[in-house]
Amino acid sequence: MNIPKTSFPRIVIIGGGFAGISLAKKLNNKEVQVVLLDKHNYHTFQPLLYQVSTGGLEPDSIAYPIRKILKDFPNFFFRLAQVKEIKTGDNTLVTNIGNLEYDYLVMATGSTTNYYGNREIQLNSMAMKSIPQSLNLRSLILENFEQALLTDQYHEREALMNFVIVGGGPTGVELAGALAEIKKGILPKDYPDLDTRKVQIHLIQSGDRILKEMSEKASSKAEDFLEGLGVQIWKHTRVTGYDGKTVKTDTDTIFETATLVWAAGVKGAGIRGLDAKDVLARGNRIRVNEFNQVMDHDNIFAVGDVACMQTKDTPRGHPMMAQPAIQQGKNLGENLLRLLDNKPLKPFVYKDKGSMATVGRNKAVVDLKNIKFQGVFAWFVWMFVHLFFLIGFRNRMVVFVNWVYNYIRFDREARLIIRPFNRNYSAFKD
Repeated sequence: MNIPKTSFPRIVIIGGGFAGISLAKKLNNKEVQVVLLDKHNYHTFQPLLYQVSTGGLEPDSIAYPIRKILKDFPNFFFRLAQVKEIKTGDNTLVTNIGNLEYDYLVMATGSTTNYYGNREIQLNSMAMKSIPQSLNLRSLILENFEQALLTDQYHEREALMNFVIVGGGPTGVELAGALAEIKKGILPKDYPDLDTRKVQIHLIQSGDRILKEMSEKASSKAEDFLEGLGVQIWKHTRVTGYDGKTVKTDTDTIFETATLVWAAGVKGAGIRGLDAKDVLARGNRIRVNEFNQVMDHDNIFAVGDVACMQTKDTPRGHPMMAQPAIQQGKNLGENLLRLLDNKPLKPFVYKDKGSMATVGRNKAVVDLKNIKFQGVFAWFVWMFVHLFFLIGFRNRMVVFVNWVYNYIRFDREARLIIRPFNRNYSAFKD
């Protein structure tokens, strides 16, 4: 990899997400060599991926080059690589570009879509965990409407304009709201020769309410917002299969659709070598102690979504969201420096800053520690917080200008099929 040898301890970070970047920043100008590995050369602001999928933003406005983030850091090296295996006995990583030795290793690999072992759904549904996946979904949505114009079969046209979202968490709720806004304000103008009133948006939730990690008031209000936008919410319904045409559930209800978006869960993105049963917790997450140290490994740590720190207050680990990842990255940066100075480590304590979700134009729900509110003010708070945490002044300005323009014009101009998603539509002619 052409990483120079040094007398400083080498800290290797796998993953350039919220946790990995937060940790790297904390180690700036310290007497350590930091090597960050990622399969992409950019950091993705994942909370806004749904806006890329629905044409509200271009992908470059929520992505930022990792090298630019850390360009002025001494003793910092970035390599575009995919880690295949961790040889813990040799303190070595095996990657697609060669092997690399480490003194300290940090797993910040984040999470990936969890299909719960359902291979059929994995093959035929759409995920939204990365920019390429979001671009695929954007293309498929637009291609479906183009295809609907070409058929004179009522049943086929209905399936092409029917959208099913599985999972009532923030991702599913925000995507459903965005699609409903498109149906209301954009499709009638773009497709005047298509009866876009027939567009249906279904949100399926296996539990008794959406946004179950938020307060009941936020959940109830979000449900009211979605139903006001025309979204059909199906609770106590579990999807059991999807063959690319028909969505089967554990009830008598089935859905004919060309687009199933799977937002029903995530799991830790593990790597071979740290996949023993005693190391992994529920959801393929790596068990760590209060210092984010992997069990039975003194020099290996895990932070962010992939880490499961089970305590009395968090028996299932911390939420797989940005804030725990950022805070764990900062805390681990301090602890690694303490470790090198032979000082006692500081246990991680999560400071819950609240949670929020937007449901559409002028509609959002916000749960803070001491106050909960919904509606227009919550929507402005949601926008401010997301702008604040975006990396790069240009990205903040581009996103802000896009939001203002979209709000005034009631438009989403990034509805472009840049990279076609090759979908086999022959099944819908049956």
